[in-house]
Amino acid sequence: MSKTRIIVSALSLSAAAFITMVSSEGYTDTAVVPTKDDRPTVGFGSTYNADGTPVKMGDKVTPVRALVLAAAHLSKEENVFRASLAGASLSQAEYDVYMDFVYQYGSANWSTSSIRRNVLAGNYVAACDSLLMWKKAAGFDCSTPGNKRCWGVWERQLARHKTCMAAQ
Repeated sequence: MSKTRIIVSALSLSAAAFITMVSSEGYTDTAVVPTKDDRPTVGFGSTYNADGTPVKMGDKVTPVRALVLAAAHLSKEENVFRASLAGASLSQAEYDVYMDFVYQYGSANWSTSSIRRNVLAGNYVAACDSLLMWKKAAGFDCSTPGNKRCWGVWERQLARHKTCMAAQ
């Protein structure tokens, strides 16, 4: 894994990261609520339709359309992400991990996160560690041992943290 950092404006989400991201989200052709008290999602975790309206229960999507929707969503989020890190540098692995975070939690959460603040300050290990603070779904601590409500949320954060630390 390359540890070379490059100015964020010169990076983009890797194809491998996109595949990992949609695989992590899983596919559903009909809208579902992924964890208790969460918003409905369809396709590969999309919470909004192509026209910008929120996904609602009963919405349907084909696999190809779901990939197009995920790519369009990521493209918008990626522009906000890059702008939020003006002048900062990341490795490709760090960029991919943080974009995966943005896809799940949104650019508004990213923009106010300690992850972003630590990256801007050049505190890369602390930025990785800050990922572990994001362990709740609808107020429930998903890191609780034996939890069956949102175990995937915590497992995904642990995987992100591991990948991020390997890039240090």
